[in-house]
Amino acid sequence: MTNIIKLDGTEKIFASDVIEALAGSLRGSVFSQGAVEFDASRTLWNAMVDRQPGLVIRAMGTSDIRAAVNFARKNNLLLAIRSGGHQIAGHAVAEGALLLDLSHMQSVHVDPFAKTARVEPGALLSDVDKETQSHALALPTGINSTTGIAGLTLGGGFGWITRKFGMTIDSLLSVDIVTADGSFLTASADKNADLFWAVRGGGGNFGVVTSFEFRLHEVGPSVLAGLIVHPLEDAPSLLRAYNKIAGSAPDELTVWVVMRKAPPLPFLPEDWHGKLVLVFAACYIGDEADGGESLKQLRGLGNPIADVICEAPFVGWQTAFDPLLAPGMRNYWKSHDFNELSSDAVSVLLKAIATLPDPNSEVFIAHVGGAMARVAEDATAYPQRSAHFIMNVHTRWADESGDATCIGWARKLFDDTAQYSTGSVYVNFMPDDEVGRVSGAYGSNMERLGHVKAKYDPKNLFRLNHNIKPTSVSRAAE
Repeated sequence: MTNIIKLDGTEKIFASDVIEALAGSLRGSVFSQGAVEFDASRTLWNAMVDRQPGLVIRAMGTSDIRAAVNFARKNNLLLAIRSGGHQIAGHAVAEGALLLDLSHMQSVHVDPFAKTARVEPGALLSDVDKETQSHALALPTGINSTTGIAGLTLGGGFGWITRKFGMTIDSLLSVDIVTADGSFLTASADKNADLFWAVRGGGGNFGVVTSFEFRLHEVGPSVLAGLIVHPLEDAPSLLRAYNKIAGSAPDELTVWVVMRKAPPLPFLPEDWHGKLVLVFAACYIGDEADGGESLKQLRGLGNPIADVICEAPFVGWQTAFDPLLAPGMRNYWKSHDFNELSSDAVSVLLKAIATLPDPNSEVFIAHVGGAMARVAEDATAYPQRSAHFIMNVHTRWADESGDATCIGWARKLFDDTAQYSTGSVYVNFMPDDEVGRVSGAYGSNMERLGHVKAKYDPKNLFRLNHNIKPTSVSRAAE
């Protein structure tokens, strides 16, 4: 017998012959509690999420996805969707739910002549980078190569080459998607355009994407990239200068800020290991000589402990932060958007950094804008298109004993810096306790998203996410 939670919170019991029939209809497999594959499917990047689904369907193709969606809808079951399993909120697994595991659908097919890629939802950023860079092509994605392409794309997606080529969703040409009624649709600029608009930033609210089609861009195979490490005590003057440099930087240059205790990196003097530092992480795509000129101001600031910016393979730079973001640790994030790094905001931020709750914790500030900012805020579901900074307060620790301290510290810093923020937020950085911030994430696009949700998922089958509730036009007018 198999028990699975329904949408109304009650349990439905399935006899073994029903589950066997379901399994027999699939190319993939069905796993129950106790199977090794069951535990592999429910294990996520964030070790704080430790939930037991009622049943796992591991899909190997579109037919399996349709079978899972139809089974969930017909039986009114709570349905969780796992792709890369990297999302901080942990929505990919829910206690007692039916879990649809897409992690083995990892194909990446690159057409180097058309400069496009067709990517399945279980692929990681590392899979995409390796295939595209073999042709000196790239897709704008995130900065941690173990992130899944599906969740990153559906939430927006930004990283080292976003200022030059836009967000991940700005390179999205189409998706194939299974909607709540089991239909298989293609969504693009000229097919189901309302759905295509919504999936570009609206998360997994509208269906299960079976494949993504992306436009690729000429990048690499080498870029000018690396780190400049400074003592944190120099941060006030460094960040004032950085605010100006970032504001006038060419699209080819992206500079992020990381503040944390220095890890034992081989290029850092040993006596700096474990001390508070400010790190400029820079990437320039384009001519090396032009990059050297663009980075001159940044490299001339202060008296750095180390400057290791050099020509490096882009695919390697994409993995540079992986060791600090490995799976198996407990993680909690809080995030704000800022139009600028004001001196008051910096003062509050630095006061908090001096009391970091764990050596693995950090605060990073992402530098966005450029091509991303030249897209209208209503062109995609993701609305925050102005040139701005995205702060992520990333607390990270080893075991439950650190929960209260680390989460409390992150929340306090979030509260203390709220007055300097825009009020918007990148949905992929929201933890699972921020239900009330969904409207802030989508701003003026929220009402339209509710209408699209009502059209394609009127009963809110796809609710295990930062949920957008269905809103009919008639209801909205009431």
